[in-house]
Amino acid sequence: MRLRFGECLFDTGARQLTRAGEAQALSPKAFQLLELLLESRPRALSKQQLHDRLWPGTYVSHTSLARVVNEVRQAIGDGARQGDLVRTVHGFGYAFSGAAADLDGSAPPAASASGCGLLWSGRLVDLPEGESLIGRGPDCVVRIPSPKVSRHHARVVVTAGHAQVEDLGSKNGTFVKGQRTEGPTTLAHGDDIVVGPAILVYCAPGVSDSTETGTD
Repeated sequence: MRLRFGECLFDTGARQLTRAGEAQALSPKAFQLLELLLESRPRALSKQQLHDRLWPGTYVSHTSLARVVNEVRQAIGDGARQGDLVRTVHGFGYAFSGAAADLDGSAPPAASASGCGLLWSGRLVDLPEGESLIGRGPDCVVRIPSPKVSRHHARVVVTAGHAQVEDLGSKNGTFVKGQRTEGPTTLAHGDDIVVGPAILVYCAPGVSDSTETGTD
C-alpha cells in the first residue's frame, strides 16, 4: 500500500513514512496503527479493535493506545484539536478522515456488510459493521449538503446487526421518532431519524425491503 495524504507518503512495502520529503521515525506499533486506520478509512475502529490488533492477548495500560495515537499525529503533522487526519471518535475509537490518494491504484477493502441500512431520498444506503458518519463532510456515509447539518453531525454504530444513532454535538441536534436524542439511541426497523432537513428511515437486517421512503 502506497498512499499520499497531506504532505505525507506512506509506503508499507518500504516500511516508511515521509513528510515533506523527510523520513519520519515511527515505532512499530505506531506504524501498524497508521496502517490499520488507513486500510479502514473512513470507517472508525473501536479502541477494543485497535487493542486486539496492536497487542493481541496482552494486557496494556489504557493510556498505551493514546500514546501511540499521539506518536502518529506528531509524525504526520496532525494536531489532536484539529483532527483533520486522525479523528477521535469520542466514546468509541479513532478514524482516518483525511483525503488519501492511492498511488498503487488499488481500492481499500470494502467494509463488511451488516444487513442494516438507511433509506433516504428513495435509495437505500447500506451500513457496514462499525461506525458510519452522517453529515456534510466528504467522509460521511450519508452526506447531506445543507447548512443546517454539521460536517460530522451524527453517527450510526452497527454491532452484530443492531444499530444505535448518536448526535456528535451538532448545533441543530438529531431526532429519532420526533424526540431529540441524548446519547446513543437504539434503532428499531422503521424508525425515522431527522438530521437537519433530511428524514432517514432505518431498515433492520432481513426487512430492508420496506416501502417507506426517506425524504429531504
